Amino acid sequence: MLRRTFIKAGALTGMGMIASRPLSFGQSRKLPVKEGLRVGIIGLDTSHAIAFTKTLNDEDAPPEYGGYKVVAACPQGSKDIESSVKRVPGYTEEIRKLGVEIVDSIPDLLKKTDVILLETNDGRPHLEQAIPVFKAGKTVFIDKPVAGTLTDAFNIFQAAEDFKTPVFSSSSLRYMSNMDDILKNGSIGNVLGAESFSPSPLEVTHPDFFWYGIHGIEALFTVMGTGCQSVSRVSTPDTDVAVGVWEDNRIGTFRGLRAGKTGYGGYAFGEKGIKTLGDYNGYDPLLKEIIEFFRTGIAPVSPAETLEIFTFMEAADESKRRGGATVSLAETKQEAMSRMKKSR
Repeated sequence: MLRRTFIKAGALTGMGMIASRPLSFGQSRKLPVKEGLRVGIIGLDTSHAIAFTKTLNDEDAPPEYGGYKVVAACPQGSKDIESSVKRVPGYTEEIRKLGVEIVDSIPDLLKKTDVILLETNDGRPHLEQAIPVFKAGKTVFIDKPVAGTLTDAFNIFQAAEDFKTPVFSSSSLRYMSNMDDILKNGSIGNVLGAESFSPSPLEVTHPDFFWYGIHGIEALFTVMGTGCQSVSRVSTPDTDVAVGVWEDNRIGTFRGLRAGKTGYGGYAFGEKGIKTLGDYNGYDPLLKEIIEFFRTGIAPVSPAETLEIFTFMEAADESKRRGGATVSLAETKQEAMSRMKKSR
């Protein structure tokens, strides 16, 4: 059903051109700066939708939010993940009280809004939800996970490229309190390695790390950058440890927590020192980046980086299936793109 919907959207004659030319996943295009636009939300099964709306619709919202206001929401969400489904009625009423109109469909939402927050907690419907947004040319932020499979993640970014619609995705853990000091101020010199940790509960409908481990892995890639070549994973019911090796022989490690005290954090190891990644800063740093993205059309996180993060997570799943063997990200990417082309 998803693929039929995708084809009906008319993405470059059924997206058939994707299979016949190189996949570029190019950067978002700079747009004229836009202020005070109407924001629409797809999906009311996550607290993010409420948090973003409370901040933007506050009459005393700071100027860095550019006058953007959430004006309408379509409460689409997961159809079969109980923890998501049961949130929708309460969040719908809560967001309505914030002055947001509730609409029945994405086409109705697109008529009333200028930019979109795709907030459905379940990554599986994101491709189907995103296509009409791309087709309408509405700049869109897709909350984590960007998709429910690696193949769909590639499909999403390629569709955005084909429709020339700016898109980006990120976890709020990218903006932990010490990231700027490490990366922009160079407080520890060049980063030689890093480790991160976060809660990592599992959801059977998604690859293991897509559901929640994405938070800690996003933090890991923020400080390490792209260039991971392989990953190996040790997994028990209570804990995961995934070890990535980068192309310059640096090592980055993620620890996923499912027992005892959990939280978010990590360390960066540098030429001149060792520094914690800092504290979780809440949603506001990410929301400021989203608004700047809406204003300019320039994504603060490239499609290539997001796709590498999701390739890492899929390769970690394959390592688990192989009993902890090392798995190449290039191999994992190629398999996902092959499935993508066969689905056309």
